[in-house]
Amino acid sequence: MKRSTQLSLTLALAVANTLGTARAADTAAAAEAGKLEDVVVTAQRREESAQSVPVALSVLTSASLEDAGVAKINDLQNATPSLEIEPAFGSGQAQFRLRGVGFIDYTSNNSSPVAVNLDGVPLPFPIQTQGQLFDVARVEVLRGPQGTLYGRNTTGGAVNFISNRPTEAYEAGVDVSYGSHSAVQAEGFVSGGIGEGVRARLSVATEQGGAWQRNRLTNDKLGDKDTAAARLQLEWDATAAVNLRLTLHASDDKSDAQGLQLIADRAAGGPGTPALTADTSPYATGWSLRPGFASAIGVAPGTKPSLNNSNVGGVFDLNVDLGGAKLTSTTAYNKLIRRELGDWDASQYQESDVYFHDHLSVFSEEAHLASTGSGPLSWLGGVYYSDERLNEQFYGDFYQRLGGAALTSYEQDGKSLGVFGQGDYKFTDRLKATLGLRYEHEKRELDDLNTVFTVTDPPNYAQPIELINGGAQSRSLSNSDLSGRAALEFQLAPKSILYGSISRGVKSGGFTAHNTVGNGAAVDPFQPEKLTAFEVGIKSDVTDALRINASAFHYEYRDQQILSKVHDAVSNSDIGRFINAPKSKIDGAEVELTWRPLDGLEIGQYAGYKVGKFTADVFNSAGVNFNGRDIDFPKTSYGGELAYTLPLGDFRLRSEVNYSYHDKYDQLFLLESWDPNTLQLQTPVQFQIDSYWLANASVTLSPAAGRSWELSLWVHNLTDQKYYLTKNYFLPLTNVGLAGEPTTFGVRVALRF
Repeated sequence: MKRSTQLSLTLALAVANTLGTARAADTAAAAEAGKLEDVVVTAQRREESAQSVPVALSVLTSASLEDAGVAKINDLQNATPSLEIEPAFGSGQAQFRLRGVGFIDYTSNNSSPVAVNLDGVPLPFPIQTQGQLFDVARVEVLRGPQGTLYGRNTTGGAVNFISNRPTEAYEAGVDVSYGSHSAVQAEGFVSGGIGEGVRARLSVATEQGGAWQRNRLTNDKLGDKDTAAARLQLEWDATAAVNLRLTLHASDDKSDAQGLQLIADRAAGGPGTPALTADTSPYATGWSLRPGFASAIGVAPGTKPSLNNSNVGGVFDLNVDLGGAKLTSTTAYNKLIRRELGDWDASQYQESDVYFHDHLSVFSEEAHLASTGSGPLSWLGGVYYSDERLNEQFYGDFYQRLGGAALTSYEQDGKSLGVFGQGDYKFTDRLKATLGLRYEHEKRELDDLNTVFTVTDPPNYAQPIELINGGAQSRSLSNSDLSGRAALEFQLAPKSILYGSISRGVKSGGFTAHNTVGNGAAVDPFQPEKLTAFEVGIKSDVTDALRINASAFHYEYRDQQILSKVHDAVSNSDIGRFINAPKSKIDGAEVELTWRPLDGLEIGQYAGYKVGKFTADVFNSAGVNFNGRDIDFPKTSYGGELAYTLPLGDFRLRSEVNYSYHDKYDQLFLLESWDPNTLQLQTPVQFQIDSYWLANASVTLSPAAGRSWELSLWVHNLTDQKYYLTKNYFLPLTNVGLAGEPTTFGVRVALRF
């Protein structure tokens, strides 16, 4: 165990955490007969019951996250409807899709149509979202365009993480889990007052071990975690009307990466690269690292696929009660250094070994003024500014396929200014209208995008063979857009609302930064996408023990951003390029149910269905027109939980099972081409993700009165389901996939002091 993580684990055990602490309170409320939790959210920038928010919204408390085995943001797709999060080539580059609205990219420079916010601070680059979840009070998943209440504009929705705040009274706790493959997860916190009107909270977390994959040739293990993270919050009530909070955070990730698998037999790839057989076990993978390439990227020979990432930042929140209105200012800075080594051919050969070295920084400022009165009119208006800077170097070793190594490098700057506002007006006690508007101006500049190729060993990028005539490419993109929201809400009963809305969202344009290849047009920017959403929904506490929420939607896309491709004669391969599909649409619905029919019995269910089509001409590089064809994403999602709490004298025993279904779909659908024999469109079978089920279970013992401790036994992937999270290829002939983790089990102890 490395020294830094030894220190973090010691600190975690000393000061303690508590997902388990928050979980205990949630569990006690849920188990109470005939009662449903009234979860307070801030989805509309004010504290209110989740059931009163006229938006398709899923809320996961710390207890729900623990039960569902959500240890990182990607796991949320197993706990909420219509959400998918895929790791590009198994890397830290997350690809979000909500209600079918998504964006597929393995480079770091483009924003996601699904916003991720941590305590009100947007994380505009998906690579920023891959830290640990720790000391989280809840997660709010909002479906549909957002922007009239938030700093960043989105077409797909938003995922909001809300941390536990500092407390006046002293609290501390620890949560430690030990599982299969010697995996250790530990979290800790200590919180309390440290002076007149001053509170503090220190939270720490670490992960160690857990390697479950093996090199198919050497049997060396792969997948050990080595992470450390800390968050310090200082909060001060300077006066009765002024509250300030400073948050400092840092994390370090030196974990192994997960290995890819060969999903199809592969013919010989060239001299010294014989044929390979597809893997049949999810535990099998392969890797290698040429000493010359290791020297060029600055890592030790024999290094496994791995991470060496660091993330630091700070947030300053200012809240001022002005009497009738509240001013909130959030100033944030985040810096991420990404060093990620991957083997994208999943073999002992040097066909597609890749290394990312990124420096990323984001400064943002949001200030908004919101009404606090109790009259019929409530309102919020604000301004948001961000300055994003990225320097990326993407190295590739293709020695045994192309005879050399490549380096793609560039810088990208982006500035965004948004002015937004929303007002609600109650015409009667039962009827309310909402109107929101947003104006946004963005400018992005791509500087010196260049791909060079060298055949020397070790690679000498200073004396390359240029892959493109004209050298480095630079581009710029500037746009101004108007978006908004209009909604009506009608209260059917004291705990039931019916709502309908029309909203428009905009996602930023950007650049394809995969490489410059031999075609400068591949670097030209793609334009922002616009989505108009029509939605109706109902939220109803039918009884004190039964809650049903449902929504249906119709989306009209303009200029949807999709991944197409161009052909590169040098590598004789297809290279991704983003284009805008002129018109497309998505239709769907979701339903969520929570039921407490008996003492101690908890039932939760969710289901989602969506289908999309292109409604105007859009061609792939094979000349196939996709007008009228389905947009490929999983159509159906389903999941739920069953839990029962059994009183045992001075103790209680809670048994819980949760499950999720993920529908099949085609990846890389633009690879489709005409079969000359059948005159039908054919999709390579190996890029189809099959449907699969996942299930987790746990048994937890705790005191009947209070929650000073919890002892749990847990199992993830209860049925040992074999499934793939993603499938792809980087160079033709070598088709790879990222396998889901087989069954794991362990024990968890949570203490509160």
